[in-house]
Amino acid sequence: MTGKKFRVLLAETAPGEAAESLRSLYPGPGSALELSVVSTLPTLVATIELAAPETIFFDLSLGKPDPLEAVRRVHRAAPGIPLIVFADVADKSYAVRSISEGAIDYLLKGFMDIRTMERVLCTALAHNKLEGLADLLRDQLTGLYSRDGLTTLATQSMETALRSGGTLVLLCTLIENYSSLQEELGSVGCEHAVRETGELLAGCFRRSDILARLGDAQFAALALDAAEPCAPVLRQRVESRLAIHNQSRKPWEPLAFRLSVGYWGANDTRSFSEFLDAVESELRQPHAVLSQATAHQASAMERR
Repeated sequence: MTGKKFRVLLAETAPGEAAESLRSLYPGPGSALELSVVSTLPTLVATIELAAPETIFFDLSLGKPDPLEAVRRVHRAAPGIPLIVFADVADKSYAVRSISEGAIDYLLKGFMDIRTMERVLCTALAHNKLEGLADLLRDQLTGLYSRDGLTTLATQSMETALRSGGTLVLLCTLIENYSSLQEELGSVGCEHAVRETGELLAGCFRRSDILARLGDAQFAALALDAAEPCAPVLRQRVESRLAIHNQSRKPWEPLAFRLSVGYWGANDTRSFSEFLDAVESELRQPHAVLSQATAHQASAMERR
């Protein structure tokens, strides 16, 4: 068989129940499975770049005494690769909580039959397809996701949060003086301001969060697994970074932002589109206007 193989990286202790189940699902010498097996967390992290897996399986027992920190470590090393964890029945609570730390699904030892393994792999493949689709839905100027790309990935993130009890914080940004920048600097200057805004926002959020350009002068950033108290912190971070950034724009007109922030929890019945509409509508409210801080104030906020 010469077709493209499905690359899986597996970190597991003996006796290898997950490996056996995967090989049963993809049997024979001409199997479509390319399985790389390691037995320690450091080796797993070190092998990710070499193996270029499409899915990662991780045995939570390899992460003790802090399996959730181990999940975070693997997710940080490969934020775009679906991570499936598995655990002893006694450690099911850790497996469930792993969903909010970056895993997309979990399995329990003793219950990893072919049908169950097929189910979680379907979830992983669907995730990869969505990521691939979203990559086609990027803004050419900034490299951020488009509105459709944001909706695609955010809807999936919301479904994951519903299963895990996770939370989301959405921050929307409008370059309030976009028109005056266009008059002063022309289209090239406006494009530069848009790129600056995208870079500024990217510096305020984690790599695992989802950033998008929604329109000519409008942006959004979705913070995953961010508690409600994070909302004002994220807003203050953007404000302070903006004030510092504007010092470097002199003598050009500084950027002025309108900001609005919203929180979504697992008990919230709104769809992502409804959530986004609600936060975007706040940009039209007077209280969303960003007051320009001095560089001194911004530096003080950054230190806090």
